[in-house]
Amino acid sequence: MEENKTQGRIAAIVLAGGSGKRMGGSVPKQYRKLCGRPMITYSLEAFEKSGVDQVVLVTGREEVEYCRKEIVEKWGFQKVAAVVPGGKERYHSVYQGLKALKNCDYVLIHDGARPLLSQDIIERAITGAVEYEACVIGMPVKDTIKVADEDGFAVRTPDRSRLWQIQTPQAFSYELARRAYDRIMADETLQQGITDDAMVAERAEKIKVKLLPGSYENLKVTTPEDLYLAEALLARRMAVEKNEKS
Repeated sequence: MEENKTQGRIAAIVLAGGSGKRMGGSVPKQYRKLCGRPMITYSLEAFEKSGVDQVVLVTGREEVEYCRKEIVEKWGFQKVAAVVPGGKERYHSVYQGLKALKNCDYVLIHDGARPLLSQDIIERAITGAVEYEACVIGMPVKDTIKVADEDGFAVRTPDRSRLWQIQTPQAFSYELARRAYDRIMADETLQQGITDDAMVAERAEKIKVKLLPGSYENLKVTTPEDLYLAEALLARRMAVEKNEKS
């Protein structure tokens, strides 16, 4: 287990809510099997092996007991301090996770549908949180991006060299994150269009958020095609690890 070499106490919030409508099927995507295991177990395992001190798992209200028994207890995750129900929107769920944390100086917020989280990325996020107070993991976009109008015609082509696709974890000092989320939750006018935690910090605290490199493999499983790709990447990673041990 990785030793926490920072001067602060590190926590992670793992988001496992949502129905995954774009994935299809009756099983929420975060519990779909990848290489024989529920998808959510890969993110939890990554944090279990890292310098993170505690984890809060946020899930749907109906899945809390299932997660406690079939995910946390069954797979032996010792760092999961709490499993709590989330809310309607992502920022509601993050807020519930923040309120459940105890004795925390820095917090990493991660989508449970990103099963290819690595130790390098976790360490980079922790270091970034300590140095900058607010940072997000991401990668420069590969494709040309077009901005469309309401009728589907291209109206602008942003400079690709300045564009990043944002991933998770997104990492913050706990005080900054809690203060920003308190303000957002108290003012509905600030909630419009929020899609990630960086937007909460930017909007509520008027700060710049540092972008740090992640990995193109750190994909979010949203569609069936993502599921196939994630399984192939995980299988390759496990094969490499097995060869290294033998």
